[in-house]
Amino acid sequence: MTNERVRIRSLTFALIALALVSLNARAQEAADTFLSDLHTFRISNYIALDAFYRYSGTQDPAILQDVVNGINAANDAMNTVAKATNGVLSKDAVEDLNQEFDKFKALMRDNINVNRKQGYPDLRLMSDMANQALTMSDKATELYKQAQDSAQLKTDDRVEAARMAAVKMAQMMAKYSARTNSSNAQTFQGAADEKALDQQAKEFDGFLEQLGRGRDIPALKDTIDEIRSKWEFIRGSYINYNQNNVSFVIDRYSKGILSALNTAIDLLQQSQKS
Repeated sequence: MTNERVRIRSLTFALIALALVSLNARAQEAADTFLSDLHTFRISNYIALDAFYRYSGTQDPAILQDVVNGINAANDAMNTVAKATNGVLSKDAVEDLNQEFDKFKALMRDNINVNRKQGYPDLRLMSDMANQALTMSDKATELYKQAQDSAQLKTDDRVEAARMAAVKMAQMMAKYSARTNSSNAQTFQGAADEKALDQQAKEFDGFLEQLGRGRDIPALKDTIDEIRSKWEFIRGSYINYNQNNVSFVIDRYSKGILSALNTAIDLLQQSQKS
């Protein structure tokens, strides 16, 4: 009888331990998904901003749809974040970010309406939107770090490098587009407190170097080589801005880098599960 009780007690403890491990794994997965949605939110807003700058210089309805797509992607990510805090962040903190996003969307709407009405952008209004995009991105980055600390989630260093590289590329792409597509490029160059393009490009160099460290994963190596190849092609244009550069090529290659960075993140996360 005593041995039977010991076996039952041992089995109970084992089941409890297994349940705790399972709960912890699910909590970690939920927290990582939360971080992924915050990352998508940051990227999507800068993609929308880049598209708006291109639209302001061309008045092309097809480009306007790119603005809508970027805002919709950011909106979906924000809604997911708001519904799935899971104790990772307070509702007030998420609501603060949501309010900053509402301000950005309102400014985007106003800028589009002004462009439609007068055929060219309002510099003050466009500057307000650029500054709001930077404020909102900084807030999202702050919450991203808070979520990591709250969930005690240690994200893979290379995943973090890829995400930071993607945010930096999206910011550079939007800033470059602001200078290229504005008829007042000498007076409007994006957010007032944003770093210069050459500084951001050098930061991107650092993130790309971090991404290249670590054990080799065949598909990942090919993806990083693709990123490096594209970056080498356009890096000089970001370091030494020149109005004679072909802007649509810079935009296309920048988006190709963003797509490849997303692939790198997926490959890294898959390798961790295998």
